[in-house]
Amino acid sequence: MSRIAFYPGSFDPITNGHLDVVRHSVSLCDRLVVAIGVHPGKKPLFSTEERLKMLEDVCGPIAAQAGCVLEATTFDDLSVTAARKHGATIMIRGLRDGTDLDYEMQLAGMNEAMAPEVHTVFLPASPMVRPITATLVRQIAGMGGDVSAFVPPQVAALLKAKFAG
Repeated sequence: MSRIAFYPGSFDPITNGHLDVVRHSVSLCDRLVVAIGVHPGKKPLFSTEERLKMLEDVCGPIAAQAGCVLEATTFDDLSVTAARKHGATIMIRGLRDGTDLDYEMQLAGMNEAMAPEVHTVFLPASPMVRPITATLVRQIAGMGGDVSAFVPPQVAALLKAKFAG
């Protein structure tokens, strides 16, 4: 039986924190579905297509090295519903701090009530990536700051190009 894990997020852009979660996740499953939540009310910096390409380019090699199949996709419904559609029995959630834990525990409880076969697995962020958020990365890049310590090199280049003119 194949172990399928579902890792939802906005990934706008993908950060070193996201990569930390992916690195840990690929050892827990045979297939990792990294899924971009698409919601009509939100205006992301990067298009869905740009974010899918980023995920494939950056996470694909990590998964391949671990012998895990990576699938980058989108969803526009509840993450637990999307996880079910992909056959996932593991929902991956990264935790940076206690605030994340409080929110994620509530979410995990609601998800379990709706889909008891999908088990939430919390992965604590490594110390070096705990302060990183995509929101802060966008703000720093938008003001001309150097984000190279917070995102993979190809993402830093994309951010620089996005704000260059």
